[in-house]
Amino acid sequence: MKKYEMNLCEGSLFKKIAIFSIPLMFSNILQVLFNMSDIAVVGKFAGSLALGSVGSTSILVTLFTGLLIGFAGGINALTALYIGSRSDKDLTETVHTAAILSFILGMLLMIFGILFTPQVLRLINTKDELINGAVLYLRIYLLGMPALSMYNFGNAVLSAAGDTRRPLYYLTFAGILNVILNLFFVIVCKLDVAGVAIASISSQYISALLILRLLLKTDSSFGITLSALHMTRDKVRRILSISVPSAFQNTIFAIANLFVQTGVNSFDHIMVEGNSAAQNADPLLYDLMAAIYTACASFIAQNYGAQKKDRVLKSYFISLFYSFMIGLVLGCALYLFRYPFLSLFTNDREVVDAGIIRLSVMALSYSISAFMDCTIAASRGLGKTIVPTVMVILGSCVFRIIWIYTIFAYFHTIQSLYLLYAFSWSITALAQIIYFVIIYRRIGKQPL
Repeated sequence: MKKYEMNLCEGSLFKKIAIFSIPLMFSNILQVLFNMSDIAVVGKFAGSLALGSVGSTSILVTLFTGLLIGFAGGINALTALYIGSRSDKDLTETVHTAAILSFILGMLLMIFGILFTPQVLRLINTKDELINGAVLYLRIYLLGMPALSMYNFGNAVLSAAGDTRRPLYYLTFAGILNVILNLFFVIVCKLDVAGVAIASISSQYISALLILRLLLKTDSSFGITLSALHMTRDKVRRILSISVPSAFQNTIFAIANLFVQTGVNSFDHIMVEGNSAAQNADPLLYDLMAAIYTACASFIAQNYGAQKKDRVLKSYFISLFYSFMIGLVLGCALYLFRYPFLSLFTNDREVVDAGIIRLSVMALSYSISAFMDCTIAASRGLGKTIVPTVMVILGSCVFRIIWIYTIFAYFHTIQSLYLLYAFSWSITALAQIIYFVIIYRRIGKQPL
């Protein structure tokens, strides 16, 4: 076992899941803070219109990045499975095939996004006074999709091996550069939304290059060799069978949120800007909780590959406990410090008050999502993604659309719109838990 790697099949799960997750949490929180710095810089130094323009793209940014993260989640699970079963040939083929697939996906997202950005922003009823800035920001930001895809690929492979520290180091370096460039481009160069977008993609390419350099230099079985870079048909099928539904799950969440954003856009620009400011709390909490979900999938996949069924169930319960407590404690803390938090993004008191409405509803709702997302990660660790994806479509997309056109349409208050999150998470979580119980009882002694 190398210095930075961790054996997920031996030792205390309660301790190891925490040790595994903490660097991931810092990585995720750094990404959130650096993204928040984009909005904070334009909000403070470029005005409320620039804030609204960047904020109006957050749902679409979440859609694209969520797809990449979901795709990498499948790579993580399959890589961890082969590490656990000590199948070096399968592991090598998986890593090299996944690298090529990840790059292709990043390129496709960049091209599609740049071509159709104006149409999609119009589709979600982006305000006329915000759309020019939103189009400019998003088109520049999407140039970084190939880099973001490759970073997530590298992070997924290293996490599967228990190495969550080195991605943190790379991200820290790239993120500090992002903040410095944010301030330089906006304050010195007066580039406003274009400046923060350029800073973001610069940091993404730096982090991608650093993590790929590591994979090229390592002598571990999950490393990359340029001469071995080709796609194996069997591994393409296996990766796509897990990664595509996983990516689709994240995409479904973002698509459902497009309808929510449309509902928000039916109010005045103050409410839109307040929602944009308060929405920065979502990735802050989700990404901290997502570190636990990554741990859950990695631990379950490795122990399933090693045929240690008892550790599979324990990994799930410990991960669920950790993620629930993070959502509950931080959700409440966020509400307690709502004024200083929202003041990071705007000096406008009306916008702050509008943002508080969202925080007051979401504070106790975040913890509910743990039951849904952690169970999805557990199923992914067992190689099951298609049925959970169908459940997500029904619970977190179809249900939300129905809610918007019934409950929200009847009351047409911002509170009735925000409440759909808690209700959709609850019904989806119940279905996911029932499914996980069924497949856990059915798993045999052989790995996937």
